[in-house]
Amino acid sequence: MRKAIIAAVAVLALTGCASRAAGSDGVTASAGGQRGDTLTWGWSLPSTWDPVTSAVGNDVHALTLVYEGITEVNAKGEAVPGLAHSWTYAEDGRSVTFHLRPGLTFSDGTKLDAAAVKASLERGKTAKDSTIAPQLATVESVTADSATDVTLHLTQVDYQIPLLLSGKTGQIVSPAASQDATKLATQPVGAGPFILKSYVPGSQATLVKNPAFWNADQILVTNFVLKPTPDPSVAVAGLQSGQFDVADLTASQVGGVKAAGFPVETTDVLPVRVLDVNNTVKPFDNPKVVQAISTAIDRQALVETANFGYGQPVWQPFPKGYVAHDPRLDNLYPHDVAKARRLLAEAGHPDGIDVQLALGKADDPVGELIQQQLNAAGIRTTLTVQTPGVNNYITRRYPFVLDQFNARQSPVQALQVLFGPQGLMNLGKTTPDRLPEAVAKASGHDLKDPAYPAAIQEATKIAVTNMPNVFLFTVTRFTAHTPKVHGLRHWVDIQRFEGVWVEKR
Repeated sequence: MRKAIIAAVAVLALTGCASRAAGSDGVTASAGGQRGDTLTWGWSLPSTWDPVTSAVGNDVHALTLVYEGITEVNAKGEAVPGLAHSWTYAEDGRSVTFHLRPGLTFSDGTKLDAAAVKASLERGKTAKDSTIAPQLATVESVTADSATDVTLHLTQVDYQIPLLLSGKTGQIVSPAASQDATKLATQPVGAGPFILKSYVPGSQATLVKNPAFWNADQILVTNFVLKPTPDPSVAVAGLQSGQFDVADLTASQVGGVKAAGFPVETTDVLPVRVLDVNNTVKPFDNPKVVQAISTAIDRQALVETANFGYGQPVWQPFPKGYVAHDPRLDNLYPHDVAKARRLLAEAGHPDGIDVQLALGKADDPVGELIQQQLNAAGIRTTLTVQTPGVNNYITRRYPFVLDQFNARQSPVQALQVLFGPQGLMNLGKTTPDRLPEAVAKASGHDLKDPAYPAAIQEATKIAVTNMPNVFLFTVTRFTAHTPKVHGLRHWVDIQRFEGVWVEKR
């Protein structure tokens, strides 16, 4: 996970042809009958197919099947060309022009030109229910300078833009389709590698290859099926029966799937587990209470016991090796039960406190172990399962929640989502006075500037030491697949399927 860098010049495109394609494992398939036409992926279905209103970070993986961003992030998390083959910053850094590939179209056949990009970005800034508007705050205006050149005029110098536009924020939606936002939630119209043909919420999405995708030569399956991640009890059976070709696993499933003879790809990715805390609700409005919670948690035990030894303890939203990770925050609140009790007493709770910890699902072993650890420090914890269908980022019903921060393509965007006054995961909607200035300073550095790492790390430090979020450990992505699947790559961020193929059954 090397630091993300801007790609201001075109890079070599992946090459391939319809009759012959090589997977990353070196196996080559030919059109003479070896290659199958359908791939089934066990992953979460999106909360909506509209990237502008999506309030779930994990949606980006499914949305990337049907939408393409102005840029992409490669397997290392670096910004590379997408719909735009290159981009150019003005000398003063106050605007950036993206040069679109000629002849682009949406999946409905309508033209994808600079005017369409302008309309899509402006919708992201102004739509009533937009969840990406805060990430576009530095974009003052957008102009279509020609059919293929679109310029973002900025309120300040911001070199994060190419990274930002590789995720949901930069996924371009057909202006015609976006006229009916309700319809768009289940019938997306984008310019990604696949086209959604049928969708049964909670069951599956069936897609077909988009022949107009700019990199269609590298999409090596004709049909793509997306189904919810298999339950632990049926994961092996689903792979054996062919119900899934590729399936996302939890740490608890890895041993059983490997024992059954299926390959499991293990990738250290950017997301981290975290406790969301609303610091405007008692008793969490007292910083010493939040410090007591963080001090009472044995992160290494969470990794070893609840997560089967996968991951690393963290006290911040970025893993080691990532440009925004600040080494000064490592071991910020060491596990110390006695100190946690002292902090509670200093906060006015010498006899302890009672809190309710909300979980996404009842059987999350991390939640159960956290409950035990907090109880030992006098933080008497009751577990409750969030009401299905209730988005706590919107309702803020639960002030103390076991969650997962699914990272963002730009570290500045990540800080905004977690700590900004309009950030989805900022339940209290408060923010440190010094943070906006620190974020602006980091954004003002070219990503290749030697001063950039120190600037973004300082912003991380200000946020983490002033905000209530309790970060726990890094996430590992486990991807099981049948031996017939080839070409899977290890992506630290968005999962993509260019170059992936499956042998004919």
